[in-house]
Amino acid sequence: MARQLSGLAGTLYEGIKDAPIVSPHGHCDPAWFATNAAFANPAELLVIPDHYVFRMLYSQGVPLTDLGIGVAPERRDPRRIFQILADHWHLFLGTPSATWMTYVLEETIGSDTPLGPETANDLYDQIAEWVGNPANTPRALFDRFDIEVLATTDGALDPLDDHATIQQSDWAGRVVPTFRPDAVLDPHMQGWADAVMRLGRLTQQDTQTFPGYVEALRTRRAFFKAMGATATDHAIEMPNLCWLDAPGAVFDQLMAGDMTHAAAFHGHMLVEMAQMSIEDGLVMQLHAGSRRNTNHAIKDAFGRDMGADIPVPTDWVRGLEPLLNRVGNNPDLTLILFTLDETTYARELAPMAGHWPCLRIGPPWWFHDSAAGIARYFDQVVETAGYWNLAGFNDDTRAFLSIPARHDLWRRSVSLHLAEQVDRGYFSKSSAEMLAGLLATDLARNTYKLG
Repeated sequence: MARQLSGLAGTLYEGIKDAPIVSPHGHCDPAWFATNAAFANPAELLVIPDHYVFRMLYSQGVPLTDLGIGVAPERRDPRRIFQILADHWHLFLGTPSATWMTYVLEETIGSDTPLGPETANDLYDQIAEWVGNPANTPRALFDRFDIEVLATTDGALDPLDDHATIQQSDWAGRVVPTFRPDAVLDPHMQGWADAVMRLGRLTQQDTQTFPGYVEALRTRRAFFKAMGATATDHAIEMPNLCWLDAPGAVFDQLMAGDMTHAAAFHGHMLVEMAQMSIEDGLVMQLHAGSRRNTNHAIKDAFGRDMGADIPVPTDWVRGLEPLLNRVGNNPDLTLILFTLDETTYARELAPMAGHWPCLRIGPPWWFHDSAAGIARYFDQVVETAGYWNLAGFNDDTRAFLSIPARHDLWRRSVSLHLAEQVDRGYFSKSSAEMLAGLLATDLARNTYKLG
């Protein structure tokens, strides 16, 4: 059970704890809401989609196959997978995963059975019964969680059929796509040239030429926007952006298999994306500072995004300079920056966001999405960037049931931070109450244009 907040922090929390959830960036599967089928079992719900959970278990020697990763659904033993989690539950002490999972079990599912080796079977049965209840289908939970809007993350070639199904249904839940074009922007991505050709067929553009390629990207952005998207999302290890004088020549080399200037081309295309965002109004997100898929054996056996992405140092000032000096003074561009390099918050990101009209600082991401990480974030960015240059909160989750838990942790952390600010005499209680609502929902709603 989460610690009760007292004093002004408790008062602020009471004012925002039941506010609607605005989830402007995450990785939930839109098929859940298109089909509205019940979740299969506790393992499929709580363990298999959550890389925070399975990376910790793997670090202590649990094979990923024992957790159902890389195993066909019909060959998984969900009860055994859940038992493995329970047997190793002590590993999560002190981590945000323990906070989130406890919230899910106690507050969302309503169980008073503590998770542990001896209780695993009983708790599994309780969760399975809960999952099978028609009152707990994905759409019903979406409504019960009071989710105002939820954004998914979708590849540039995705036909968005699930989103179309949702929109054509009689359900009122708002689930919107997000344009994620990494596979067709980054020549280092496996199968990039084939993806570019598919982009051409999908848009009826000649993507064997650079002008046709750019127009195809513009066409897909328009399609996503017509389907409700308000943002794009881009991942890059280092924010080394650039502007090429002859991008078409480099594109031709890349399509011919010469990868010499692949990184420079990717950097150029991110600037192109920023320019397109000024044209079409889509908010641009840039996630940097993560070296992806560092465990080669795991990537070869199980594919990408298996918990081996590790933070690396970043240089935002020099890395973004080509973009900012080209379009950064245009207030029609909104560029949200996410980092895994906390050392850049006070040194680079806060001073940058405190100057450039286009920049907003994303909330603590991944390893830093924790009570301590959120406190460090506020401590490092607010004095220089203020609150209005922040992007609010997003849960960035693949585990649907963790959404209320993550927003609750953020709101508790917001309340503690603001109460401390008032105690220090930085502003009044009434200002803290206004800022609490801003940080809980309004910043995300406004920054992502989801009003």
